[in-house]
Formats: sequence, C-alpha cells, structure tokens
Amino acid sequence: MMRRSLAGMFGAAAVAAVVTTGFVHAQAQDGAGAPPAPHERRGPGGPGGPGGPGRFGRGGFGSPMAMLRQLDLTDDQRAQVRQVMDSHRDELRAVGERVRAAHRAQNDAVNAAQFDEQVVRTRAAELAAVQADAAVLQAKVHSEVFAVLTPEQQAKAAELKAQREVQAQQFRERARERVKERQQRRATPPAQ
Repeated sequence: MMRRSLAGMFGAAAVAAVVTTGFVHAQAQDGAGAPPAPHERRGPGGPGGPGGPGRFGRGGFGSPMAMLRQLDLTDDQRAQVRQVMDSHRDELRAVGERVRAAHRAQNDAVNAAQFDEQVVRTRAAELAAVQADAAVLQAKVHSEVFAVLTPEQQAKAAELKAQREVQAQQFRERARERVKERQQRRATPPAQ
C-alpha cells in the first residue's frame, strides 16, 4: 500500500512539475488581485484549497510564481515571459495530458485484478518516457524564462531556489517524523 502511495506521489509530482511551469505564465499576466485561471482553482476558496491561497497553492510554497514575484520583474520582462509561455502553451498542455494519461495507464496496470508483469513494466516505461519529455520541455521553458532575467535576478533566483530546497527537505523530514509517530502510536497498545 505504501509503495502505491509513493508511486502516486511521484506521478503527481511529475504532473505538478509540468503544471507549475504554467504558473510562470500566470505571473507574467498577473495583475494583483486578478482571479486565478480556471486550471489554478483548487476548491471553494480558490488556490490552495478551502481557505484560499495556501502553502502549496498559487504563489505558495516554492512555486515559480512566488519566485518571480520576489525578483521584481519589469513590465518588459513580464511581457517577455508571457511571450515565452504563449509560445509553449500548446506543448505544455499536450505534455501535461500525456503525463496524466500515462500515469492513469500505469496505475490501472498496477491495480489490475490479474497481475501481468510485462504490462506493468511497459506502462512504467511509457510513463518514464513521457516524464522525460515533460522534463525536457520544462527545462527548455525555464531556460528561456531565465534568459529574460538580469544577472542580479538570476543570482537572487538561485538563492531563492536553494532556500526552497532547504524548506522542502525540512518539510519532508517533518512528514517522516509524523509518520513514525503515527506508527508508534498504532504499535503501542492503549493503556487500560
């Protein structure tokens, strides 16, 4: 069960990696207070879930939008980022759909009533190939957007990325600790 959850999380992470590139586009078109695009709405309060913008919502924990906002792009830079994103919009959408479809196919193979190793391996290889395509596209878009930044903004972006990685590691460590605590509570019989 834990392996399935991890496989699902990794698949979701791949989709998120592709989708987060779209957030850059939203930042470029952003107007403060502008409503999020339909693909960014997540629940009643909008991005991040029921209460509104949250840790992982639009502009939240480590998002490219949050990073771009901290870089204080000029209007000209915003226009250039918008142009980059517009030029890749169809590719981003298509690769996102391919990742989702390949992930569904792998999930179906893993959860099939009848185990077929060859089918599971084939679906896993197909998913890996699509994820590689998504990573290449994401790197290409990132490179084009990064080229729009001044050397100072690039240095600040690198610093922000390093901070984000530290925060992500701390988050993962806290999550592991919570899992261990839950496992210990379940293993310890209640006092009577």
